[in-house]
Amino acid sequence: MYPLVFRTILARLDPEFAHHLGALVIRAAGVEPVASLVRRFTAPSPELRVDALGLRFDSPFGVAAGFDKNVTMGRGLGALGFGHVEVGTLTALPQPGNPRPRLFRLVADRAVINRMGFNNDGAVLAADRLRRLRRSRRRPVIGVNIGKSRVVAVDDATTDYVRSARLLAPLADYLVVNVSSPNTPGLRGLQAVETLRPLLTAVRDAAGDTPLLVKIAPDLSDDEVGDIARLAVDAGLSGLIATNTTIERSGLSTPVAAVEAMGAGGLSGAPLKDRAVQVLRLVRAAVPADFVVISAGGVETADDVRERVAAGATLVQGYTAFLYRGPLWARQINHGLVRR
Repeated sequence: MYPLVFRTILARLDPEFAHHLGALVIRAAGVEPVASLVRRFTAPSPELRVDALGLRFDSPFGVAAGFDKNVTMGRGLGALGFGHVEVGTLTALPQPGNPRPRLFRLVADRAVINRMGFNNDGAVLAADRLRRLRRSRRRPVIGVNIGKSRVVAVDDATTDYVRSARLLAPLADYLVVNVSSPNTPGLRGLQAVETLRPLLTAVRDAAGDTPLLVKIAPDLSDDEVGDIARLAVDAGLSGLIATNTTIERSGLSTPVAAVEAMGAGGLSGAPLKDRAVQVLRLVRAAVPADFVVISAGGVETADDVRERVAAGATLVQGYTAFLYRGPLWARQINHGLVRR
């Protein structure tokens, strides 16, 4: 049913507008008594539970950052069967993001290009929403992904991240430092080890007892991936997320002219799969067995989740395939994991 709805209606709508419409449905799924009815159909099997970061995840499969930017869909996404929801990316200061259009579908590739630019309501409003969400009797694990405010100079990035961490870490089940989005000028430069070390150390101290992770790009060299993974361990982080979106455009089925017309931004979805698995294996080889590694990028099916776990992922995240597979996506993956 959903593929027909997508082809005939949603694919004709502006992608960002379609996302907002979908968000209304997801929010409704998290409101009682609807949420209880939905959970009867979507709740993950108890055998899928994963213990990590000192937390219990109902499923190894969760929603990557970027889907719920403003902490408005947590209850609904949990009701739909996701084991965790990573909200954000949130910045200390509210910001509108980049000019529209800034989100583009590559249907032939089951992919998306975005240059959203961390559009969000800011850490203060997010903190209020997180407080309300934490009072919910039924909610998934909530991760909070933080990034640099666009108006803040790169040289002042650490202070900006620390400001967000102090506000949001006490309200997060885990906290993520995002230094890997291609859509904020200068951000990816923070992945250099000599720059990243003092940043992670300062945010770790600000986060207190909240588990801290760092999210990296797939466009790093293999050596850089290993260096950052080892740095994350040395800095006392609890885990690492691999990977963010890519600036690579090779091997796409969408015509080159159409891709060029879409412009700059991060590519996500099926084309990212192979590199995401490679980076996962590189990270796992560089860190201790008990270090949490979350894999994201090109995840579509239960077999994809199973492959990531076999390659060393503790947990797995998805985002783009939600657009192509619809609101029962998490249920399909969870049921597939149990059947196999």
